[in-house]
Amino acid sequence: MWWLILGVFCVLFAVTAVFLWQKWSAPWPQIEQLVSQIGRGESPSTFLVNGGAAPRRIGLALETIFVRQQELERQIAGRESDTQTVLGAMQDGVLVVSARRLITLMNPTFQKLFDLRDPTVGVSLVEAVRHATLDQLVAETLRTGEPTRSELSVFNSRMHGERQIEVSAVPIKKADHETSGAVVLFHDITDLKQLDQIRREFVANVSHELRTPLSILRGYIEVLLDEPGAPREELARILSIMERHSKRLQRLVDDLLSLAQLESSQATLELSAVRVDELFNNLIRDWKEKLAAKKLKVIVDLNPQALILHADGTRLEEVLYNLLDNAVKFSRENGQIHLRATRRDSDIVLSVSDDGLGIGKEHLPRIFERFYRADKARSRELGGTGLGLAIVKHIAQLHRGWVEVESELGHGTTMRVVLPLPFAA
Repeated sequence: MWWLILGVFCVLFAVTAVFLWQKWSAPWPQIEQLVSQIGRGESPSTFLVNGGAAPRRIGLALETIFVRQQELERQIAGRESDTQTVLGAMQDGVLVVSARRLITLMNPTFQKLFDLRDPTVGVSLVEAVRHATLDQLVAETLRTGEPTRSELSVFNSRMHGERQIEVSAVPIKKADHETSGAVVLFHDITDLKQLDQIRREFVANVSHELRTPLSILRGYIEVLLDEPGAPREELARILSIMERHSKRLQRLVDDLLSLAQLESSQATLELSAVRVDELFNNLIRDWKEKLAAKKLKVIVDLNPQALILHADGTRLEEVLYNLLDNAVKFSRENGQIHLRATRRDSDIVLSVSDDGLGIGKEHLPRIFERFYRADKARSRELGGTGLGLAIVKHIAQLHRGWVEVESELGHGTTMRVVLPLPFAA
């Protein structure tokens, strides 16, 4: 009897133990596996947990946590993508450093400016960039907690030269106003510096060109006022000089106005069919006296395929006028000048060649700059304004063309204006 009661008790104990194990102990390995998978970022196949109500509620809670985690990761990824897109689109360089001057963020423009091949996040600023002035600027911002600004010169092999960079460092502060890092912005001002230098040179050149004839005119006006009874021959000589310099001033003003109009955004072309042979004939007729004065022979060479242009005839006359003016000035007596119109693929090439003084190779890259003269003394002696070739270049560009030059010192110069389709008809 006792053995029967003991057996029944053992069976009940075993059944109860199995029931309790299935309800409370067996679910925990499943729960542990779910937590591990969620921690590794894996997606569990199911969140259903065997056992009692409590483990099942834990499984459902883990599913809710997993869904929220996935949503947060998507939001973070989206924001990070947006941040990288914004940083990548910025023309200015951006750098973020920690309080220990360790790089925490940079954009592609910063990498390009400092010629960094790979992002160097986590590296010290001075080690990554190796620019002592920049490191000092950032250190000053971190030390004082105040924004700082400066200019740096950076040599960049990708950009083939030295760049001028404006740097602004702004501190990052916590809620307790403690400085935890700095944001540094890099703005490339190289082009602005170059434009400012060009402006300064232009003002200086214009002032110089105006000063000489004005000084001469003023001097002779004072002579006329002081000596009203001067001999007629002397008065004629003075008036002749004044007329020559007043014409020089007029040419300078006309060229400046023409260049200003060509460089403005409102510059337009009045296109029409232009016969090149008529253009050359009119040019030779207008220059007949000056050509005869130096006994220059003009040879015209016209390709039948280059007889008609769809272009601005008045502008082209101005181009050829300036080119022929230079050819006449720098030709020797009894020399030759060639006017040519040829076809090059789909382009028409107008050229003016002379066998005169020529231009040194070192000057060729700059002769189309405003007021640039290869031989300053001789150019001023011959009365040039120094703007003719700049005007030629801008008119060619307005026709979507370009200018070419070949020259050898002592053996003459050839200037070519290339006009592409649709201007070449």
